[in-house]
Amino acid sequence: MRSDLTKKKVFFICGHAQSGKTSLAEAMIFKCGANTRLGKVDDGTSLSDYEDDEKERKSSINLSVLHADCKGNFLQFIDAPGYLDFIGEMISAARAVDFGLVVVDAVEGVGVGTEKAWDVLNKENLPRLFFINKLDKENTDFNKTLEDIRSSLSKNVVPFAVYESGKVVKVLKDKNHPLYGQIVEKVAESDDALLEKYLESGTIDEQEMMPALKKAVASAQLFPAICGVATQGVGIDVLLEVLMDVMPSVAESSPRKARKGDQEILVEPKADGPLVAQVFKTIIDPFVGQLSIFRVFSGKVSSNSDTFNATKEGKEKIGQLYLLQGKQQQAQEAVCAGEIGAVAKLKDTSTQDMFCDASNKLALIPLEFPSPAYSASVKPKTRQDEDKISGALSRLTSEDPTFGVSRDTQTKELIISGMGELHLHVIIDRMKRKYGANVELGKPKVPYKETVTKTVKVQGKYKKQTGGRGQYGDCSIEVEPLERGKEFEFVDKIVGGAIPRNFIPSVEKGVRKAMGEGILAGCPVVDIRVTLYDGSYHPVDSSDIAFQVAGSMAFKQALEQANSVLLEPIMNVEIVVPEEFMGQVTGDINSRRGRVLGMDSRGKNQVVKALVPLVEMFTYASDLRSVTGGRGSYTMSFSSYEIVPARIAQTVIDQAKKAKEAEKT
Repeated sequence: MRSDLTKKKVFFICGHAQSGKTSLAEAMIFKCGANTRLGKVDDGTSLSDYEDDEKERKSSINLSVLHADCKGNFLQFIDAPGYLDFIGEMISAARAVDFGLVVVDAVEGVGVGTEKAWDVLNKENLPRLFFINKLDKENTDFNKTLEDIRSSLSKNVVPFAVYESGKVVKVLKDKNHPLYGQIVEKVAESDDALLEKYLESGTIDEQEMMPALKKAVASAQLFPAICGVATQGVGIDVLLEVLMDVMPSVAESSPRKARKGDQEILVEPKADGPLVAQVFKTIIDPFVGQLSIFRVFSGKVSSNSDTFNATKEGKEKIGQLYLLQGKQQQAQEAVCAGEIGAVAKLKDTSTQDMFCDASNKLALIPLEFPSPAYSASVKPKTRQDEDKISGALSRLTSEDPTFGVSRDTQTKELIISGMGELHLHVIIDRMKRKYGANVELGKPKVPYKETVTKTVKVQGKYKKQTGGRGQYGDCSIEVEPLERGKEFEFVDKIVGGAIPRNFIPSVEKGVRKAMGEGILAGCPVVDIRVTLYDGSYHPVDSSDIAFQVAGSMAFKQALEQANSVLLEPIMNVEIVVPEEFMGQVTGDINSRRGRVLGMDSRGKNQVVKALVPLVEMFTYASDLRSVTGGRGSYTMSFSSYEIVPARIAQTVIDQAKKAKEAEKT
């Protein structure tokens, strides 16, 4: 059993898409002897990218857990996707590790995925090191890429190895190398006492150097940079050496902040401590079922045992435990502190749930995932597909906290939402591939509404004689506009028994029914007051249904006379972008009929607050990414309904009429 926490290193590999993260993971696995051949992304043989859609796209979509033994140390690491559409995987991975390995493509330099990875690592306050990759390509320059990293992310990035004449040359521990002084200087700057000694003597005592270096790295004050060519295994020896000698072990990792009731406590990594573990990823397999992937921060979990789910406050039966090697599941007697394990078919456990001792209920700070920014409507291709959709979507939302499903009560459409167009296409592909559900994506319908702009008085009279008992209802109503958001108000001003009390609710019911479909585009009518002020009845022929019909007739007449208009939903939009894109972003907002409300600073970014019609926002996730090179993000929430400009309203009305005619045929 791997109980020595000083011999465990747990990290994740992150960075921009196509920077070579999976190739680096495969090179490390191969170098450590955990795989007999070097897996390659291009030919679909990597351990990490094992899903069919990952092999087809030659790119990671899900996080993947790998492990290897290296010189007496147990390495366990996560290969996380770099595309921003799958940023939820990166956020989940960061919670389960003790440091990050950031891969930078020497051809492309620091990309938006690198910046997002850096932000995620900052949020979890994790140490990190860099691997500058693809230095065999033309026009690459190690020093140029290093300066790009320093200027974009941190000036405290220091080369522990350099790329010279096609070789990786170590700087760390080589006092004669010209760049060794940079390491010493940065180590000195991390500690006031050391800095004083350094300024006096110009060096740091050899016995103090490595402990101080490790401390500076563990506290995220210094970030080592290594280099090489992952696909050729170049630089992997040096990288593994730095991982072993410099990066923090589980025993040296920072305690995790947790809450016990109202009290904040720190969870120390202890092999013999009380159990503290968290599920950070759920995978649903159509054949195997649910697989829960978890990190043990303290104590251990044993196979075929009972544990306590502190989140759900109930006992959970643990079956066979596994270590994951990509899709391979290797059975284990126990998963110990500092390790990432997996267990199948838990009954009541979902992502973010905590396993603890029943007497020690803890909650780690919840992971924060970005809200879905891109939506599409979904409809089945056949009746058979309709039966499969619900189950497929339920499983996919369990796997992915950045994927959402809702049903619009007005348009009756099923809406799926994700981080971008690619994200949703991957979801749709998996629905078909895994669950046999074929669906079509479409642009969601806008939930328009209608209202009136002037006050009118009308009469609705329903009289029907059929030989036996007839039907008679007569009501006079006043319809007037209300403020936006007031929805509906019904006022009873009947006096003198013009309409019997038991039929007054019938009039309101008829009005409410007629409000469900306006006269312009068949949309619900809102923000009106209806006052019932007069009417008449027949002692025999009047009935509940007759007054319902009369109320409906009166209301429809009122709509014809009260200058009905179309309303559209307006959204509160908050856009976060680097300052250099402010002009393009504000101009784009104006082109979408939006109104910029204000601007603020947030760190190195600018925040634009605006009101924009929903109909103009359906493609905004992709458009913003295009305008800002992927560096912009936004959130959106409902604000209010406003009158649609006449020209646009007419287009919506015409389209609604065509759709209605098409339904008839």
